[in-house]
Amino acid sequence: MNLRYSEEQRLLADSARDFLAARGPVAAQRKLRDEGAEHGFDPQLWQDAVNLGWSAIAFPEELGGLAFGCMGLGPVFEAIGQNLSATPLLSSVVLGGSLLHLAGDAGQQARWLPGLIAGGLRVALALDERARHNPLATCLRAVAEGDGYRLEGDKFWVVDGVGADVFVVAARTSGSAGEARGISLFLLPADTPGLSVSALPLIDSRNCARLQLREVRLGRDALLGEEGQGWAVLDRVLDRGRACLAAELLGIAEQLFQSTLEYLKTRVQFDVPIGSFQALQHRAARLFVDLSLARSAVMAGLSALDDAALEPAQRGRLVSLAKWKAGDTAIKVANEAVQMHGGIGVTDELDVGLYLKRVRVAQACLGDRDFHCERYQTLA
Repeated sequence: MNLRYSEEQRLLADSARDFLAARGPVAAQRKLRDEGAEHGFDPQLWQDAVNLGWSAIAFPEELGGLAFGCMGLGPVFEAIGQNLSATPLLSSVVLGGSLLHLAGDAGQQARWLPGLIAGGLRVALALDERARHNPLATCLRAVAEGDGYRLEGDKFWVVDGVGADVFVVAARTSGSAGEARGISLFLLPADTPGLSVSALPLIDSRNCARLQLREVRLGRDALLGEEGQGWAVLDRVLDRGRACLAAELLGIAEQLFQSTLEYLKTRVQFDVPIGSFQALQHRAARLFVDLSLARSAVMAGLSALDDAALEPAQRGRLVSLAKWKAGDTAIKVANEAVQMHGGIGVTDELDVGLYLKRVRVAQACLGDRDFHCERYQTLA
């Protein structure tokens, strides 16, 4: 198992960090929030990122990709976290694109993947139906009718759902909530009659949507993969998203930690820098240890996804460990950053608050700490 980035991956990390620091820094995210940007990200920034090859990183070369794998996505998501940059890379490429790649037939891939990789088309995964992430709790029904299906139900927390061109919808064609059997995946174009998409505001001001499906009818060609057999590929793709979110959370935590250290060195109280106070040194030292452990867990999770020799349960455990540890550490670092900055730490003028809000949303997305602790035990 590889716990370090290769030379190519480090170059990718440097490129992503420099690009986002210049084009998508925290100030840009603050501006998007203040202006109430409909899509929650800058379309031109995303197109420039596509031109750098980000949308092609994980896809094989025969589909127009770069075949860098999940380890190639890791440094990009770390840079996204460090700069608090908003892009549809997670929703459209890692989740939606991976489902098209792994479950789609040749016709579906030819129709959707070229536009996705070129950046002109966005895909979003419509999965969760409750306040907490639990893909096995899927209840939305897809009833076979004639030469197609009728879908009825609601989906919440659809990341980057506003403005998406097509949705991958998880629905039940058989079985009941809690069962892996019977979950199917459907491609649902945004202009399909009966589909309603509305914005769902979150504290991090990112793009999130609610989907209402009322008498939505789809043909057989909308089915992604085999009927009732969608769970295996869905679970695999969700792990890709979880590992990428873990890398983003790690990037956020490391950036917050560094900015807090700088504040401890420069903020003077009682005629000395507050970083000279032993109590604050001990708190910072504990965070440093947590960050080191989180990095090891994230690297192991990313590496496991590219290791075909590992059993699915083992890969899932390593990814859940990474998501849990990165989320737990990011929350600790964000809380300490607010406290160590004192009164200014709770003001909107300081960027710490923006990082804190993103941490709260990202650690809950695709499973919070409790979810992944339970999943780690279950997979054992």
